[in-house]
Amino acid sequence: MLEKIMIPEIYLPIIYICFAILLNGICKRVIGTIIKSKQKNLNKNSYNYKKTETFRVLMNNIIKYVIILFLVLAILTVYGVNVTSILAGLGIAGVVASLALQDLAKDIIAGMGIILENQYAMGDTISINGFKGEVVFLGLKTTRIRSWEGEVKILANRNITEVTNYSISSSLAVVDISVNYNEDLDKVERVLNELASDLTKKLPKLKGELEVLGIEQLSDSALVYRLTVPTVSMEQYGIARQIRKEIILCFKKNNINIPYNQIEVHHGK
Repeated sequence: MLEKIMIPEIYLPIIYICFAILLNGICKRVIGTIIKSKQKNLNKNSYNYKKTETFRVLMNNIIKYVIILFLVLAILTVYGVNVTSILAGLGIAGVVASLALQDLAKDIIAGMGIILENQYAMGDTISINGFKGEVVFLGLKTTRIRSWEGEVKILANRNITEVTNYSISSSLAVVDISVNYNEDLDKVERVLNELASDLTKKLPKLKGELEVLGIEQLSDSALVYRLTVPTVSMEQYGIARQIRKEIILCFKKNNINIPYNQIEVHHGK
């Protein structure tokens, strides 16, 4: 039994596989350590943090494929396959393979372009061909986007031609609030400006001051005031909900009425 195990064709491939797994683990740990040192003083929502995280995933994939390639060649050598002739024949085979794998080559080239041009990174919120969500994986071949409802769309990089990235710049929270036509407009504006000043100091994830722009619309049953504030990317919806709640509480405290739709019915004689 021991003599069978000691045959090179049996133990050498096992050794090579174990070495490949160990080498891949060491490389991943080294890359992870380097990336963590770069991310140490970065905010997790910042673009530079996402960029370094994307680079980590990309390097791990490249190293894994290179190790697998050399592992296969090493195992073939154990079984007496002339690897040199295989490598020499790749020039001819490459022409044939390029025809069969040209889509894969396009994906890889497109993937490198996405990464080098900083079009988007893992964690960014983007929209591609009408599908909007968070980038959960960015590789040389594919990009995976997860929508707010949990759907994951996998796209070949070669098919990604137009991208809308919502994470590069700040977002804008827009809040419209209605007040009764009978209200004292000076009082309303004074209360809104005081609240805006307080909320600018109170609310997190703001990137500027909450501003009261004034009357935005004269609707059928109310005056509509508009407030805006720049926020951290993709945080505008949550911030807007918080602002609306604070306005309602403030209006109740100051006896300012928020109108609701009413219908007048006239009875003819």
